[in-house]
Amino acid sequence: MKKILFAMVLLGALGALWAFRRHGDLPQVPFAKATRQTISNTLSTNGKVEPFEYVDVRVDAPGLVRQLPVHAGQSVRKGQLLAELSRPGGAEELAAAEARAAQARAELEALRAGGRGSETAEIEGNINRLSSQREAAVRNAESLDRLVKANAATRFELEQAAQTVRDLDAQILALRQRRGALVGKSDIAGALARLQEAEASIQLARTHMAQNTIHAPISGTLYSLPARVGAYLTAGEPVGSVGTLDPVRVRVYVDEPELGRVAPGEPVRITWDALPGKEWTGTVEKRPTEVVALGTRQVGEVLCTIANPEHQLVPGTNVNAFILTQVVQNALTIPKTAVRRDSGVGIFVLDRGSNTVQWRQVKTGASDALRVEITSGLSEGDLVALPNDVALKSGDAVKPVVQ
Repeated sequence: MKKILFAMVLLGALGALWAFRRHGDLPQVPFAKATRQTISNTLSTNGKVEPFEYVDVRVDAPGLVRQLPVHAGQSVRKGQLLAELSRPGGAEELAAAEARAAQARAELEALRAGGRGSETAEIEGNINRLSSQREAAVRNAESLDRLVKANAATRFELEQAAQTVRDLDAQILALRQRRGALVGKSDIAGALARLQEAEASIQLARTHMAQNTIHAPISGTLYSLPARVGAYLTAGEPVGSVGTLDPVRVRVYVDEPELGRVAPGEPVRITWDALPGKEWTGTVEKRPTEVVALGTRQVGEVLCTIANPEHQLVPGTNVNAFILTQVVQNALTIPKTAVRRDSGVGIFVLDRGSNTVQWRQVKTGASDALRVEITSGLSEGDLVALPNDVALKSGDAVKPVVQ
C-alpha cells in the first residue's frame, strides 16, 4: 500500500515538474491592447514657399542705376519709388521736341491768320496804296462828269478817268486773290500734321524720361532686389520683386498615389528646419491640374495658403508640409506594427483562456505615424501580438507580455 502511495506522489511530482518546464519553455510574446482614441491621417511631404501675389519689376528702357532708395525686405506701397536710372540724351531729346512743337505752332497760327507775316504785310500795303489811288481816281471821274455836263471837259477825258478806276479795281482784286492763295487747306493740314508730330515727340520723350523712374506696381514686401547702384540695366532686366507675404502660398509636392487623399479646405501644417519648434498653419487651396516629374518622383503640385504674420517664411524656402487628410473620433486603434500581411491583412489575437494566439482577418481605416484604425475583426480590449523573434501561427501557445 505504501508503495502504491509513493508511486502516486512520485507521478504527481513528475507531472508538476513537466508542466512547469513546459510553461517555462513557452515563447514570450509582447501584446498591446486595442483602445479607442482620436486618430489623424496625415500626409507628410515637402514644399516650397511663394508670395501669395507678386510682380517682377523690370526696366522698360536701358540705363544706369543712379539711386535705390529702398532695401530688400522693406514694405512698400503702390507707386513708391524703387529705383532711378540715368538715360543719356533724355533731356536733350525733350528740349528738341518742344522746340519743333513751338515752331510748328507758330507756323500754323500764321497760316490761319492768312499767311506768312512778311508776304501778307506786303500785299496789304499794296492794297491800301491802290485803294487810296482809287478813291482819288473816283473823285476825279466824278469831277470830270460834272464838267462834261457843263461842257467844260470832253467825254474822252471822262472815259480816261473811268478807265483809271477800273484798272485800280483790277489790281486790288488781283492782290486780294493773291493773298487768299497764300494759304490753302493743304497748307493748314500740313502745318497741323507737323505740330501733331512734334507733340507726339514730346510725349515720347517724356515717356522715356518717366522710364528713368521705377515705381512699385503693388503694395507689399520688396522681397528681392537684385539691382545695384551703378549697375547698367538693359531693357527687360529685373529691378526687384514685390509680393504679398501674409499669407504666403506653399507649393506642396504630393506623390501621385497620395493625390486622392487631398481635397481643398484640408488643414495644413508647415515646419522649416531653419527654425526648429516653429510651425505655420493654413489650408489646401487648390488640387493639381497635372502630374509632373520632380527628380525621381511623379508629383502633383498642391497649392496651400499659409498664414505668415511675422513674414518669417520667405519666398524660395524649402519646407516640410503635413496635410491632415482625415480625422476619426473614438476610433478603435492598435499599433501599426501589429498588422501583418502574410496571408491577407490580419493580426494575431490572444485567447486569454488558453494563452494561445488566433489569426484574424481585419479591415483597416485611418492611420497616423504609429497607430491604425481597425474597422472590423477586432473588439475593444483585445490583445494583439506585436512583432517579435518568434514565428507565430494560429493555435500557438505563448507567454504573453502586455505592454
